[in-house]
Amino acid sequence: MINKNFKSGFVGIIGRPNVGKSTFLNKVMSQKLAIVTAKAQTTRNKIQGIYTTDNEQIIFVDTPGIHKANHELGKVMNQTAYDSIDGMDVILYFVDARYPISDTDAEVLNSLKKQKVPVILVLNKVDLVQDEEKLKENIDTFKNCFAFAGGITISAEYGYSVDKLLEMIIERLEYGPMYYPEDQILDQPERFVVAEIIREKILLKTNEEVPHSVAVVIESFKESRKNAGLIEINAVIVVERPSQKKIIIGSGGSKIKDIGKAARLDIAKFLGNKVYLELFVKVIPNWRNQKSYLKEFGYKLEK
Repeated sequence: MINKNFKSGFVGIIGRPNVGKSTFLNKVMSQKLAIVTAKAQTTRNKIQGIYTTDNEQIIFVDTPGIHKANHELGKVMNQTAYDSIDGMDVILYFVDARYPISDTDAEVLNSLKKQKVPVILVLNKVDLVQDEEKLKENIDTFKNCFAFAGGITISAEYGYSVDKLLEMIIERLEYGPMYYPEDQILDQPERFVVAEIIREKILLKTNEEVPHSVAVVIESFKESRKNAGLIEINAVIVVERPSQKKIIIGSGGSKIKDIGKAARLDIAKFLGNKVYLELFVKVIPNWRNQKSYLKEFGYKLEK
């Protein structure tokens, strides 16, 4: 039986890389569920953040940024984003408010025309806008390209108008069931989140040669037999070239120690336990173009 006092639904968050999709998810959830860096293509998998109140449950589906793919991993990420919006009740199309519509935006919006659900234009990073007239031009250009169900300017980083966007979403949802337990906030297992935290620290602490060539595989995740309340984690950092391995390890192992320390602190906070983290680095040439490794590392391949 449908509860006439409770609304629920799935909300897809889609757009190009670095437009603030994951930042928005973290802000709404009031905690860090998705990793965030200034580097493009930080998000590689879809992540469902489950927002529950007394009156509604919104399952936000954060997706990889759609971009021009130069390898198999990029193709998988794009397909993941497109596949994720099927079955949504509302779609948020995120853009950086400072920039005009791009060819990629136009392609994505054209694909969204077959969706029979409301699509809301979200112009993020409005706090960085310096030319108001240019902003108005950008808004008009997007509206001329697609019949949006609504539009709003926000700053996901600072929370500006995020509450108003939530109201817009809720207005467009139907009455429905609670899909997840009220205390569940994420659909991914702990191993996934731990691997993402490690990858985030690598992205933040290495240069442009490394980030897109990195994968993190959790090989062991268990409670210590000797120390109660201690979680022991062994993780492998996969790169494509020996030079990248050298960068991650650093002089005398300084870089990998720095990465491990930063990751361990966030992992301990996430798990609510003490953590022993051991990191290893492995070279697998051209892994991003090998479907066998993509599947092994947890990426969903197109059937």
